[in-house]
Amino acid sequence: MMVRSRKYLNAAVYHLICMILVVIMIYPVLWMIMSSFKTQSGIFRGNLSLIPDEWRFANYVEGWQGFGNNTFGIFFSNSFIIAITATLGTMTSAALVSYGFARIRFPGAKFLFGCMIGTLMLPYQIIMIPQYLILHRLGWVNTFLPMIVPWSLGNPFFIFLMIQFVRTIPFELDESALIDGCTKFGIFYRIILPLCKPALVTVAIFSFYWRWQDFIQPVIYLSKPRLYTVSVALRLFADPTSVTNWGAMFAMASLSILPVMTVFFILQKYIVEGISTTGLKG
Repeated sequence: MMVRSRKYLNAAVYHLICMILVVIMIYPVLWMIMSSFKTQSGIFRGNLSLIPDEWRFANYVEGWQGFGNNTFGIFFSNSFIIAITATLGTMTSAALVSYGFARIRFPGAKFLFGCMIGTLMLPYQIIMIPQYLILHRLGWVNTFLPMIVPWSLGNPFFIFLMIQFVRTIPFELDESALIDGCTKFGIFYRIILPLCKPALVTVAIFSFYWRWQDFIQPVIYLSKPRLYTVSVALRLFADPTSVTNWGAMFAMASLSILPVMTVFFILQKYIVEGISTTGLKG
């Protein structure tokens, strides 16, 4: 009886600590969402209350109007175009390159793999200026291509993740397919790719999130307001020379997290599957 009571006590303490940590982590997000319904004075009243004294839904209307003739509908469309296109390209390149490294033997494979892993240690700030000079000469400035093409040609983190997953798939499946007359591409398309679904969904979630919230690249390559993404447009609300409409900014910031949260909650089961699976189905 004493052992069982101690077990229940430990479980209760564990869940209590987890609940406290959850509240601490989620409180800033809840404060932002609830502040999107507050008046300007109510946001900075100084208390920690989440419930607005006066509900102001006009913040969403004012925020959606955007700047000039560019509404937030345009900014959201730009972010969706970049995030979705780059994510599809990332999934394609990660799957193909990882299959080549994990399944095909060719000269220089270890050297190329080492070079790829080495790029994981390079911060973006190191390649920022050389990349800008190259893309500027290509005429890609003020287009979405700098945010899509380099990302779609191969991301070392996602390639490494996919390689580790592909290596868990038994080689016997490849050998059986070769005996049946299947080509290398056929093995990839018919066997490897379907089994990599959990890993590919994990790549899609993280890639979509990183592209959606990216701020540095749009600031560097986009100077036309009509091409701005949501992250850049939100920055325009903060104007040190005038009064900042914080309610409208919080309203649009709250809307900006909806796509990421929606993608995560719809596909989160595949993340768990990608971690626990061994590569075999059924």
